[in-house]
Amino acid sequence: MKNIAKQLNEVIRKFEPKLFLMNEDGLGVKPSPNEWSRKEIIGHLIDSAANNHQRFVRAVSQVADQFPPYDQDQWVRIQRYNGIPWRTLVAFWVAYNHHLSHVIECIPRGAESSTCNIGKEEPVPLEYVVKDYLRHLCHHMEDILNLK
Repeated sequence: MKNIAKQLNEVIRKFEPKLFLMNEDGLGVKPSPNEWSRKEIIGHLIDSAANNHQRFVRAVSQVADQFPPYDQDQWVRIQRYNGIPWRTLVAFWVAYNHHLSHVIECIPRGAESSTCNIGKEEPVPLEYVVKDYLRHLCHHMEDILNLK
């Protein structure tokens, strides 16, 4: 798990300066009615961090009996990320992911096989959830940088 925590820190170091250099103008514009703006994507990544934070800690404690599914569109809609300044969103994303890196690094040996039941999906080991979090984050970071 320490290697995954290190990778997460590398992702933060790679993307943080690029995100802070982005001009606020147009970051709240949706490319189409059914797609998220850049602000909504970073908001979604903050939501993902919050949901996964719970999973990581509870799985280590062996209390990951059942996690609710995450309705990402509803979360983004309710929180109205387009109304929040870009620098505020980026700073929160950076801070939360630094904390998650610390949490991941603290996962004790042996806990990576703890079962996580998320929604109606088949149970998966904690290690899968942690790796998938990093994969998901990288996917959306590329979306933010490449969105036209």
